[in-house]
Amino acid sequence: MRIDKFISEVGVASRKEAAKAAKRGGVLVDGIAVRDLSAHIDENRQTVTYLGRELTYNKYVYVMLNKPAGYVSATEDSRLPVVTELLSDELRKRELFPVGRLDRDTVGMMILTNNGPLAHDLLSPKHHVEKKYFFRASEPLPIGAEELFKSGVTLADGYECKEAGLSLDPDRKSGIITLTEGKYHQIKRMIASFDNAVIYLKRISFADIPLDADLAEGEWRYLSPEEEKLLLGGGKKNIL
Repeated sequence: MRIDKFISEVGVASRKEAAKAAKRGGVLVDGIAVRDLSAHIDENRQTVTYLGRELTYNKYVYVMLNKPAGYVSATEDSRLPVVTELLSDELRKRELFPVGRLDRDTVGMMILTNNGPLAHDLLSPKHHVEKKYFFRASEPLPIGAEELFKSGVTLADGYECKEAGLSLDPDRKSGIITLTEGKYHQIKRMIASFDNAVIYLKRISFADIPLDADLAEGEWRYLSPEEEKLLLGGGKKNIL
């Protein structure tokens, strides 16, 4: 891999910024200053140091974000703030994107990555990746709602949802919903099918990876090796 490509993919600097640093002797390969960043290195064997910082190369990056309300699940929007604005400048240079979407007013667990093929697989209906949500409704759900969720709720437009899990709190106005699909506004539409409305919605896990309780809204962290393994495996399948 070219040295300038290596530096840009790590995310510490653009190729243009790296070239300027190299002219000042700020780029080292195996301890030796290099000025020609078009030269190739073995990124798995050689050591690159940029402005005194030893760089570690990972082709793909995986981040957990606790999404706050008001942010759009996208990388750019002409009118509203997007979730990638909450990342560090270094990560934004890696061109991460959200895996799936949460509504603007929905909070909680989001995975961001630059691994396009994995994101495609995780969102594919045939892989049945679980997402869990805590919800609060304006009115109690009727007796028998749990069984209706399990058999597949029919939405107002006639769409028949796949089997879903519903675990209600004693007041029957809140609880946990588990989905293996992700239709537009699906949970809100499922609750609306009972002539009810969602007043709060928070994703609490994705692919069997729980939202870190220590992450405040708007904060992020890298996935642990164990969490990466779960994500790459698509989480546990079909556990509703």
